[in-house]
Amino acid sequence: MPKPTYSPTLYPLDCRKAARRLRSNTVSAIVTDPPYGLKFMGKEWDHGVPGVQFWQTFLRVCKPGAMLLAFGGTRTYHRLACAIEDAGWEIRDCIMWVYGSGFPKSHNISKSLDKAAGAKREVVGRKTGRAATPVQDIRGGSFAGGHGKNSAIDCSAITAPATDAAKLWDGWGTALKPSYEPVILAMKPLDGTFANNAVKHGVAGINVDGCRIPGTPHGGGHHAVTIYGSDGNYIQGPNVPGNPEGRFPANLIHDGSEEVVGLFPKTTSGGGNKSRRGDTTANNCYGTYDAPPPDVRCIDSGSAARFFYCAKASKAERGEGNKHPTVKPLDLMSYLCRLVSMPEHKGTLLDPFMGSGSTLLAATCWFDRVIGIDSDEESCKIAANRLRQGVLF
Repeated sequence: MPKPTYSPTLYPLDCRKAARRLRSNTVSAIVTDPPYGLKFMGKEWDHGVPGVQFWQTFLRVCKPGAMLLAFGGTRTYHRLACAIEDAGWEIRDCIMWVYGSGFPKSHNISKSLDKAAGAKREVVGRKTGRAATPVQDIRGGSFAGGHGKNSAIDCSAITAPATDAAKLWDGWGTALKPSYEPVILAMKPLDGTFANNAVKHGVAGINVDGCRIPGTPHGGGHHAVTIYGSDGNYIQGPNVPGNPEGRFPANLIHDGSEEVVGLFPKTTSGGGNKSRRGDTTANNCYGTYDAPPPDVRCIDSGSAARFFYCAKASKAERGEGNKHPTVKPLDLMSYLCRLVSMPEHKGTLLDPFMGSGSTLLAATCWFDRVIGIDSDEESCKIAANRLRQGVLF
C-alpha cells in the first residue's frame, strides 16, 4: 500500500460553499457518507438527505467519468439515489455493505400500551449476555431494550404485560435489526467513450484488478484455493479459478462476523469432474468461471462468504478523542477508495460530508490529493486530530 506524501485539505464549511473554491472538472472521484435524514441521535446534521442542488455542485467540480460512492440509509436511500440521478449523474450500481453488529431500535408496543394505561408491569426475570447492557450501534449510537437513548432505563429487566391489550400485543415491535447499508455507485457522464475519457481526462471505470477478492484466508470463512496437477502434486496457489489475482469484485461487502457468515451456505468451487461453466449446483451457485485445464483440479471450500470482500473494523481506528457517532471501518473505506482510484494513484478525491475523516485517512493511500468538507465544526476538529495522529491500519 502506498504511503501518503501530503496533507489533506479540510474545509469547515457548508459543502456547497466550499465547492465554489474548487475549479470545474478537477476532482477524480467522490467517496462520502452523507446524512441519512433520520435525525440520528438528535443530531442537527442528520435532519435531511442532501438534495439535487448538492449533487449538481459536486458534478461541476468532477472530471467527466468520475465515480461517486455515497452511503445511504435503508429507509431513505431512494431519495438519495433520485437526487443524485436528477442532478445529472448516471447510476451504475448499488453496493451492499452487510454487517452483524447492528442493534434493533424497535419500540415495544406492549409496554407502550401498559404505560398509556398507567399499569405497572411485573419483573419476571433479567436478561443476560450482550442484550443486558447498552451496546454500540454500527453507526455509533448507543441503544438497548428498544428505548432509543439509554438514560436510567433498566434494560436488563424482563417484564410481563399487565393489561389485556398489552397481552394481545406482546412481542410486537416497530423495526427490524439493521444489517446492511446501501452504497450508491454513480458516474459523471463520459466525454465520449471510456477509452477516450481515460486518455483525455485520466479517469475511467473502476479498479477491478486492484480490488479482486483473494483466495487466501481473510476471516469470515475465507479459505485458500489450492491447485494440483493430474499427478497430485501442488502446482500453484493460493489463487482463484479464472484469475490468479482473485475473484471479480462484487457489489456486496461484508464484515466477516459470525452473524453474516452464517447466512451463507457451505460450498465447494471445483473439484471432482464437474465443470464450472454453467454449473448451477451447490458447487457453483455464486458465479460461473472458465473451466480449468483438463489436468488441473481446484479445491476451494468453505462459506460462500469467501466470494465477497471482508472489511473488518479495528477497535483502535477511531483514534484518541474521537466521539463521532457514525465512524465507518477504515478497511471498508480503503477498499472503496481503491475501487475508484486512478492508475499510479493519481488524482483528487473529495469527501463533501467527511464526518470524523475516515474516508480521508483511507484515501491518502490511493490519491495524490484529498479534500474533506464538513459544516460541523466539531467533526472537522476530530478529523484533523485523526489525521495528525496518522491513525491508519
